[in-house]
Amino acid sequence: MCGTSYGRVRALFDEYGNALESAGPSRPVQVLGLSSVPRAGDTFLATEDDRTARQIAEKRDAIERNAAQARGRKRISLEDFTKALEEGKVDTLNLILKGDVSGAVEALEDSLLKIDVGDDVDLRIIHRGVGAITENDINLATVDNAIVIGFNVRPEAKARDLAEREGVDVRYYSVIYDAIDDIENSLKGMLKPEFEEVHTGSAEIREVFRSSKFGNIAGSIVRDGTIRRNAKARVTRDGVVVGENQTIESLRRFKDDATEVREGYECGIGLGKFNDIREGDIIETFEMQEKPRD
Repeated sequence: MCGTSYGRVRALFDEYGNALESAGPSRPVQVLGLSSVPRAGDTFLATEDDRTARQIAEKRDAIERNAAQARGRKRISLEDFTKALEEGKVDTLNLILKGDVSGAVEALEDSLLKIDVGDDVDLRIIHRGVGAITENDINLATVDNAIVIGFNVRPEAKARDLAEREGVDVRYYSVIYDAIDDIENSLKGMLKPEFEEVHTGSAEIREVFRSSKFGNIAGSIVRDGTIRRNAKARVTRDGVVVGENQTIESLRRFKDDATEVREGYECGIGLGKFNDIREGDIIETFEMQEKPRD
């Protein structure tokens, strides 16, 4: 067993991928067979039978889970923290760090703890670990009002659903300096607004009309939402994007220009110089909106 992980050793490999029968003191090996990825620093112990290892590991896991679920409070995001900091409501930012390797997690932790923003605010790492973001991580973030930082890792499906349900802010990074900059800017009250893509409408191309003046015109029917002139758009074909960063440059209803066309109506759509359109393609429109800061 190792921390809350347990299992029967199925195989041992050395640093070259060669199979081994045993590993002596200080011998680095890859062990296959554990139920989950242990945390960096967990002690590896061997027991005479897997039942003993499982009972001890499950007891440890239950203790951690019960502590994480002991109490709940309103969750905080990195943007919320900036606002609360300005209002003097908080003075500590709690973080949970998860990464692909222990070295990266330790380097990120060391760098974050070196951030100096004075005595008015404090940064606290309440948990760190290696591997995918789990439900336990989200539960812990819920309890301690923490933000989860994922470095080259993603959450498990159940953990992602739990984070959305509980409103836990999970941030993903692949460059260590990006994470440091975001946290430092938040601590300093300088976090820049974030924008997210919001779907506004989609139309299916029924027929393509050739025009020497306007190029190819997509005779379409609006499937959902509203198609607006000058909206940002992309073209997909069988679910694959074939035209990104396009603009609805012309929009017509029969022979008349239109500013917008709603769901269920037919229209003619022109995408300017982009002419790679076919019957059956989908034109999706969207707009970039600043994420609200509650």
